Order: sequence, then C-alpha cells, then structure tokens
Amino acid sequence: MSKPYFVPSTSTDTPHRSETEVARSRFITTVARVESVDEARKFLAKVRSAMADANHHVYAFRVGYGQSVIEGVSDDGEPTGTAGPPVLAILRGTDIGDTIIVITRYFGGTKLGTGGLVRAYSEATHIALNSLKTEQKIEKRWVGLDLPYPLYQPIKMLILDYGGTIEEETFTGEVSLMTIFPLEAIPEFEKALSDASAGRIKAVVLD
Repeated sequence: MSKPYFVPSTSTDTPHRSETEVARSRFITTVARVESVDEARKFLAKVRSAMADANHHVYAFRVGYGQSVIEGVSDDGEPTGTAGPPVLAILRGTDIGDTIIVITRYFGGTKLGTGGLVRAYSEATHIALNSLKTEQKIEKRWVGLDLPYPLYQPIKMLILDYGGTIEEETFTGEVSLMTIFPLEAIPEFEKALSDASAGRIKAVVLD
C-alpha cells in the first residue's frame, strides 16, 4: 500500500523558479510537480522552448516515491556525470516525490571544470529545494456503497470519521453513495462498516 509523501505545491503551469550565478554563468532552476513520465517530458520541452537560447537544460525527475518510483536524468551536453546525476542524488535524499528539476545554464564564458560543475549544479538544486513549498500527497480511491435508509445517517457519520467524503448520493429503493477515501484508511473503514451493519453492507473499491 502506498504511503503518503510530499510533493511540490507548484504545478507545471506555475513552477517554482530560482537562479544562481557562478563565474558569469547563470543557472536557472525550475521545479514542478509531475505525476507521469509523459508529464515530465512535456514540462522539460516547455522549459526548453521558453529558454531556447540557453546552452544546457540539465534535468532530473522522480515520479512516485519510495519503492515505487521512475527516474530520469540527463547532463544535456555537460561532461558526463557532472550535472544531472548530482541533481538526482540530491532529490533522492529528500522526502519529496513526483518532482522534476530542470536547471537551465547560460554559459558565461568561463569553464568551471568537472568539480566546479558538480558544485554549481548541486548548489542550484539545494537553493531551489530549500525554498520550495511542498504538500502531502495522499493517494485516494473511489468507494461505492449501497445501504438501507435506516443506516444512512450512521454510515454517513462513519464515512466522515474515517476521512472519507461523499461525492454523490442517489435515493431510490435504497441509498447509493459514491465516496472518496484515503487509500490507507479503507481497510479500517471496511472493518468498521461491517461491524456497524452486521456484515450486510460491503464497500466496493474502484481503481
């Protein structure tokens, strides 16, 4: 079961941005929340298009968190291992998932060397992440319920007690509810639901 984790509060439409300068080279760091590899690649293309005159667009992303994660990384023309991998290593060391970091470099005329590049990209990453606002991502699922009218009010309260929200209600021969629950709360809710209804009501968890 997926556990809650932190993600950037910024979307691909309103990314977080910071800038550093080293030996006249500008390092512009853009960070956003992405929930798929396709979204990460589209965001990278968007940044490249917005700053098409830059020399490099180094990136690292992690979609997911913990044991379930997909990563991507590129030095984008910088010496191998001096740019993207240091950014990814720093991102791995945080408690943040679903994140892409793109560092755009405008070359200032002075070569930094391999060690200098690692330090410059690492510093740009730290500065961006230190000022990044995050929020907790809680994976949720739709849960359907059919129940008799006499149990409507008690089950409604039970749903709220376990962090669920009622999104749709249909009143016909019985009450049909469409709810949304935090994924990790569903097993305990199902047990409480069984106890409250003497096993008559079953929750239908939808993918």
